[in-house]
Amino acid sequence: MQQARTTQTRMTRQRAVILEELRKLTSHPTADELFTLVRARLPRISLGTVYRNLDFLADTGQILRLEVSGYTKRYDGNLMPHQHVRCTVCGRVADVFPPLPAPSPAGVFVPGFARILSARIEFDGICAECAAKGHGASRGAWEWLPDPQAEQASQFKESWPCLK
Repeated sequence: MQQARTTQTRMTRQRAVILEELRKLTSHPTADELFTLVRARLPRISLGTVYRNLDFLADTGQILRLEVSGYTKRYDGNLMPHQHVRCTVCGRVADVFPPLPAPSPAGVFVPGFARILSARIEFDGICAECAAKGHGASRGAWEWLPDPQAEQASQFKESWPCLK
């Protein structure tokens, strides 16, 4: 049993190459995108091996797994504290530095949940390439919301100077 555990946690050549390739990137690739890059160095590696190793690396805290409902998982080799912005048109993800302080979950009650463990901030936006193509250029980001939500968003925006 101890040998199986050692085998599972050792840094295999495949795992090392996956980690090296991911850490070279700032594009937050999907597993499929990373598979294409890794396959150039390890032609016999399978997509399943890439997925399993990415899960292992994320579960052990060596990389970040970016999961947003409705989007494909992406991976980040940068472990420095930061947040992310996702283009709502093309799905591109970029780093946000310096990170804003996340709201505290203290005192938050949600029916059906025993406890809220953490909170995080993620941004939605339109990347420069999509904006240059005219996506989202005609309306401000807050104008897409129905009127009551737009007013709340405007108040939120006023409380965060970096969003002005």
